[in-house]
Amino acid sequence: MSKKRVIINPKQDLSWLRIFTGNSNIDLVQKISDRLGIPLGKSVVSTFSDGEIHVEIDESVRGMDVFVIQSISYPVNDNLMELLILIDALKRASAERITAVLPYYGYARQDRKVLPRAPISAKLVADLITTAGASRILTVDLHAGQIQGFFNIPVDHLFAAPVLLTHLKGLKDDIVIVSPDAGGVERARAYAKRLDASLAIIDKRRESPNVSQVMNIIGDVSGMTAFLVDDLVDTGGTLARAAYALIEEGAKSVYACCTHPVLSGNAVKIISESPIVEMIITDTIPLREEAKACPKIKVISIASLLADAIRRIYEDDSVSCLFI
Repeated sequence: MSKKRVIINPKQDLSWLRIFTGNSNIDLVQKISDRLGIPLGKSVVSTFSDGEIHVEIDESVRGMDVFVIQSISYPVNDNLMELLILIDALKRASAERITAVLPYYGYARQDRKVLPRAPISAKLVADLITTAGASRILTVDLHAGQIQGFFNIPVDHLFAAPVLLTHLKGLKDDIVIVSPDAGGVERARAYAKRLDASLAIIDKRRESPNVSQVMNIIGDVSGMTAFLVDDLVDTGGTLARAAYALIEEGAKSVYACCTHPVLSGNAVKIISESPIVEMIITDTIPLREEAKACPKIKVISIASLLADAIRRIYEDDSVSCLFI
């Protein structure tokens, strides 16, 4: 039976808390570490000459409450393996509890069978993380909320909306929040409610993966500043087509607001050439150089949100006040 740590002043004593990370998003992890006022755990995550991931934990974690922060972003499979091997190493080093902090949960779009013999990869990844030794999950803006049910361990599902809304509330123009598809209506409605704004929905039909065709707009956008709200931006095609459709319907200007900047392929070029005035994103995924140089892309950090959640989990305090 493991010993129970005794914390005289839990608001100040973080001596049993450790943060480790792979190579997926070191800048974000450093910001979280700075906000918590603790150093990053000492570890080495490298690659052998044949491509195998190698992990070394260079300090004692016995009896510690450990948080492994890793986005399952590009290169997805390398970052996933780093996460799994880090968790396994920490478990074998006798960490008391291991929380996998996943700012971006890769494979989340493969959450159901769309063809008769298709996999449900989001469930497989959940099983891998659990089997590796994670005690609980902390993640942000899952593509599908029901993915929480793929885990048999506690899942704290945060939303980036409180961080993004802080920026949007400073705008004085008449705003309409727009969902780029039917699946994002609940998210867009939550934004509209908190901004006291109207809501519009774009009806589209997806002809093939990563290709969408805007059909029509449900709601009034004429003369208004439209904010497209989505959980992630991948190829940028959906947002660009939506922006063109909104301008054609009389929108005064179009902005976009997304949590996860996947930005694969020619996404940055597509966004740059679209009518979108500004795209507000978070740092759940590190930007490539071309995206950093794009004047239309504005990054807002979620480090404070994750740091607050980590502290609350460590102190066995409620995390529900961080939910939207």
